[in-house]
Amino acid sequence: MSLLLIPAIDLKDGQCVRLRQGNLSEVTVFSNDPGEMAARWITQGARRIHVVDLNGAVAGRPRNDAALKSIIKAAGDIPVQVGGGIRDLETVERMLDDGASFVVMGTAAVKNPGLLKDACAAFLGQIIVSIDAKDGKVATDGWSKLSGHEVIDLARKFEDDGVEAILYTDIGRDGMLTGINHEATLSLARAVSIPVIASGGISGLEDIKILAGLEDEGIMGAILGRAVYEGQLDFAKAQELADQLGGD
Repeated sequence: MSLLLIPAIDLKDGQCVRLRQGNLSEVTVFSNDPGEMAARWITQGARRIHVVDLNGAVAGRPRNDAALKSIIKAAGDIPVQVGGGIRDLETVERMLDDGASFVVMGTAAVKNPGLLKDACAAFLGQIIVSIDAKDGKVATDGWSKLSGHEVIDLARKFEDDGVEAILYTDIGRDGMLTGINHEATLSLARAVSIPVIASGGISGLEDIKILAGLEDEGIMGAILGRAVYEGQLDFAKAQELADQLGGD
């Protein structure tokens, strides 16, 4: 297998946007047609789509249902993973019923461990946990609050609960194009036996080379955001490189 590169579609008020360090006041709008954006990435070779409902992350429940459905419809057989405001089992079930292949839980997983355990039991193989961190501490509530949890301690607990994968984001690098924090990502991947998806700061082919070289350590994929939207990184070339390095 090769490193799975996953383009992110961040939704705010029905539009495809990118933020800097999760700051909702620093928004760049890239498209008014989320479905078309998903189709564009798939045409370029994407094998999975990552969707974040930014309004939902703040409100505590999904707010961009129509946009999400348009993405899932455009994706067809390509898996879509969705997060943002998923804080109860009913919402998890609704997202999966709407056609999402995976549900990403973040704040709810940290604040309500029982919910995560129930979700993993009810929807085995379809729950991904998002660990968003700054200086080694886990953040919640759309990155607005820092908790006292250490990343690796929490990850091991989530592993025991039966999550499918861990999505690890270094908030300080997200949207800044400063390069992936591969040291912290690698430390996490080595601490657990479930796959880790890297996120935050990926800026060029050098990051892809580094992460592809760490695939045997448990890093299965990477979320691509601002770099591919602003043209700093060509998605098709990046996935082609990952495939070459992975032997596909």
